[in-house]
Amino acid sequence: MRQILGASAFLADREWLRVPPVFPGMKIGLFGGSFNPAHAGHRRASLTVLRRCRLDEIWWLVTPGNPLKDHADLAPLEARVLKAGAVADHPRIRITAFEAAAGLQFTADTVRYLTDRRPSVHFVWIMGADNLASFHHWQDWREIARRVGIAVVNRPGDHLAAASAPVAQALARFRVDDRDARRLATCQRPAWAFLPSLRDPTSSTQLRRAGWREP
Repeated sequence: MRQILGASAFLADREWLRVPPVFPGMKIGLFGGSFNPAHAGHRRASLTVLRRCRLDEIWWLVTPGNPLKDHADLAPLEARVLKAGAVADHPRIRITAFEAAAGLQFTADTVRYLTDRRPSVHFVWIMGADNLASFHHWQDWREIARRVGIAVVNRPGDHLAAASAPVAQALARFRVDDRDARRLATCQRPAWAFLPSLRDPTSSTQLRRAGWREP
């Protein structure tokens, strides 16, 4: 995100509603979420995957709204995008909300959209261990696993639950050792890895309860 333009200019140029530019062979992490609001834990997880998987970039996909969650306290999309850019503050983390412009609601739709249109790019889906525990409820989760590598980043108290998750069991033989996570972007699918990281207890829910308001 180009903070030098200022918030109003960034929103006005609408770049945040377009798919970021790529070149063939790039390795890109996709970190989807409502980012309501973004926080240091998101950044820490992203930098862990960026380094361990040796990715070129990570895209924060600021979604219109998670189909599995209540939207009652969801801040406006533009506010969440701006907050995400301020929190990320990194040249290799891009902020985008192209899903809203493209009318994409489910992760499977987003993964199809990108892999069909950018077949020469290697994508890795990033999720917290808590999301792995419920991944079997996601629409077309098997297709997601066939199309992109999956990097699972641990969160406080989620390690054991994630290890016994239905998807972890179903894809056990396709797990990549975390010491070899650099292969995750380019190896044959399905492939997933569990990446230990410094645990950050910060949560968006806690920040909202503490009174976060959009800028």
